[in-house]
Amino acid sequence: MQQVSPAQARKVLGVIGTSGSGKTTLLEHLLAQLAEQGWKVNVIKHSHHDLQFEPQHKDSARLRMAGAAEVMVGSPFRYAIIHELRGAAEPTLDEQLARMSPADLTLLEGFKSYAIDKLEVYRVEAGRAPLYPDDEHVIAVAADHARPAGLRASVAWLDVNQPQQVLAWLLTHLKKTSAQG
Repeated sequence: MQQVSPAQARKVLGVIGTSGSGKTTLLEHLLAQLAEQGWKVNVIKHSHHDLQFEPQHKDSARLRMAGAAEVMVGSPFRYAIIHELRGAAEPTLDEQLARMSPADLTLLEGFKSYAIDKLEVYRVEAGRAPLYPDDEHVIAVAADHARPAGLRASVAWLDVNQPQQVLAWLLTHLKKTSAQG
């Protein structure tokens, strides 16, 4: 019997695009609308930078720097777990998904190289080449220009300046993938 990975078991959509394309702005809109409709949505944001969560003089940072493998900081409003890799490999997407609580949908910002369904946010003014021509996992593009000739028919073409259109596509896509099982 084949095991199902967390990425296969959950509804996951990658939101990709070059820096400055508007991924975070679009995600903010989608998250607000989905939350308003009662959806529980998780987000995993990939970064290539060293992450700093607290000033170095704070107790949690001092304990982490003293050698703690993980430090959990909790309050009546939220909690965070800071896990030090200390030279270990970066966790895989499946490992990261497995640590997340259950949700109706998990959106991923980044993770360009993973074989998952992706929505690309593309703006000509960002001055970089699009990713969709070379990535068969891009199933939709939210862009600021007309659909290019010759694009695979299976790729949905959306207006990035009409976030409600992107939301409508996302809800239809989720309904369709749920029906497929």
